[in-house]
Amino acid sequence: MSKTTLLALAAGMGSRFGGLKQMTPVAGNNSVLLDFSVYDAIASGFDKIVFVIKEEMYHDFKEMIGDRIKNAEVDYVFQEMDSLPEGRVKPWGTAHAVLCCRDKIDTPFAIINADDYYGRHAYQDIHEHLLNAKDFDFAMVAFDLKNTLTDNGTVARGVCEVENGYLKHVTERTKINSKLQYTEDEETWIDLPDDTVVSMNLWGFTPAIFDVLEEQFADFLKNTPNPLKDEFFIPLSVEQLIDSGKAKVKVYNCRDKWYGMTYSDDLPVVKQALNQMIQEGYYRGL
Repeated sequence: MSKTTLLALAAGMGSRFGGLKQMTPVAGNNSVLLDFSVYDAIASGFDKIVFVIKEEMYHDFKEMIGDRIKNAEVDYVFQEMDSLPEGRVKPWGTAHAVLCCRDKIDTPFAIINADDYYGRHAYQDIHEHLLNAKDFDFAMVAFDLKNTLTDNGTVARGVCEVENGYLKHVTERTKINSKLQYTEDEETWIDLPDDTVVSMNLWGFTPAIFDVLEEQFADFLKNTPNPLKDEFFIPLSVEQLIDSGKAKVKVYNCRDKWYGMTYSDDLPVVKQALNQMIQEGYYRGL
C-alpha cells in the first residue's frame, strides 16, 4: 500500500510558452521537466504518482512519461469538463483538479505543477512532513522570490505572509519583473525584497482535504460572480481553512533555484541547468 503520493497537475497548455510544456524535452536524453520531478520525488520516498491530464493527452503522456516510471505506482485522472456553463472553455482550476483525484488518493500527498522544477530538497522536506501529518496538518514549500524569476517577461507569484513558521496569508502578484518589482496598474512599480517568500504551488495535504474541497467547490459554483472565467484555486481553499482555524500550513523554505518555462525563451536556461546536473551525476539512470 502506498504511504505517500505525488500529485502532478499536468492539464495546462501553457499559452505564454506557446505549446505543451509538459512534453518539451529539456535534456540531451529527451527527458522533460516532469521526469526530473518524478525522479526527485521517488528518491525522497514517494511511492505513488498520480497525473492530472486532459483525456486527449492520455496515450502520448503515458508513453512518453508514465510508462518510464519503474519504482512507483502510477495512475491517471482526467480533470472533468462536464457541467461547465455555456461559453466556458477551460476547467475550474487547480483546487478542482485536486478534487477530481479523491478516488485515486488515500494517503498524505504532495501537489506540484508538472512544468516546474523544484529540486530534491523541496521533495525531501514535504515528504518528511507528510509521513507524520494528521488530518489538517498541511504544509507548503516556499522559495525566495529571487530564485523564481525570468529575464523574459513578468511572472505571477503568490507572496506569502508567514508567522512562526506557518502560513497566514497569500497575496497574488500577477506581474513581477526580473528587477524584483511588481505592478498593479502597469505604471507604478513597487520593489520587493529578494528573499520575499513565494508559493510555487508545492503543497502537502492529507485526504481530509477532499471533503472540504467538495463543500468549498459547491459554494464557489453558487457564489462566483463570473462563471465563465473565475477559477477555484488551491490558495483560495487553503486560506479559507486557515482563516477558520481548521487547518495549519507549515512553511518549509527552500533556498534552491526553481526552474520553469513561462516563456519559450526560458527553455535554453532550463536545458543548460538540467544538462549540467546530469553531467555531474545528480540524475543517474534518468
